[in-house]
Amino acid sequence: MFSGMSGLTLVHVVISLIGILSGFIVVFGLIAGKRLNGWTAIFLGTTVLTSVTGFVFFPLNPFLPSHIVGIISLVVLLVAILARYTFHLSGAWRRIYVVTAMMAFYLNFFILIIQAFKKVPALKGFAPPDPKPPFLIAQIAGLLLFIALTIYAVRGFHNEPTRAE
Repeated sequence: MFSGMSGLTLVHVVISLIGILSGFIVVFGLIAGKRLNGWTAIFLGTTVLTSVTGFVFFPLNPFLPSHIVGIISLVVLLVAILARYTFHLSGAWRRIYVVTAMMAFYLNFFILIIQAFKKVPALKGFAPPDPKPPFLIAQIAGLLLFIALTIYAVRGFHNEPTRAE
């Protein structure tokens, strides 16, 4: 999967994978009602870096759908970071944080699915621009998974004080 990648592409992919892996840890922490401060910082930081390196390392011409996803992700991440670190999860900011963090996580995962179908030889034939049912099923399954995880995270990370770690 990593063969033939430039150094910058490899750095971007590794940052993205760290964001995704740490995102799963953070989600299961949220579901359990735990803040997981260190993992949260890693998740938010690497997810921001994923979008930023996407703009810095790769050309903006032509402007692609992935650039739109990156812009949306950065806006959503800004709200999540403000909710977490400026508004300290008080009141409605707790749910806003969970929903926006999950949206950013989903967008990163969404791109992972696209890239897997574009780069993994066994999946290439199903990839966009002419997506086939396996690609569409993978994207729908990913979306449904994240909707369910978000619901459980909002319920688990409710307004009661949470354990730090």
